[in-house]
Amino acid sequence: MIRRFTPVLLVLLLVMFIGIGQAFAVSAEENYKWYCSQCHGLTGKGNGINATNDQPVNPKNHTDTAEMAKLTTSDVENVIRDGGAATSKSTMMPPWGKSMTDAEIKELVAYLSKLCNCKFK
Repeated sequence: MIRRFTPVLLVLLLVMFIGIGQAFAVSAEENYKWYCSQCHGLTGKGNGINATNDQPVNPKNHTDTAEMAKLTTSDVENVIRDGGAATSKSTMMPPWGKSMTDAEIKELVAYLSKLCNCKFK
């Protein structure tokens, strides 16, 4: 009897583990709130809880259409993935490439485009 249920149990376990990754998938907005809002604010205006006067550079206002439109998609992806120091920007911007997948980074770039109401070059 146990031999009959072993394949069924293995299939159920496999389905459970495959479904776990999908169950924890979050939207770009949720990633923004988790990773970015501490400095850039919930609405992207650069006024997050960590945006204090003692930082050497103010966090970028992601709602500033004119400033954000100067950036390329590649610029934005690189600064998210590799952090500010790797892209000649503020060293206060941490790299998120090990915390987010490439797909999540691309989705976050699209979300930033919505925040600034602009298209990147």
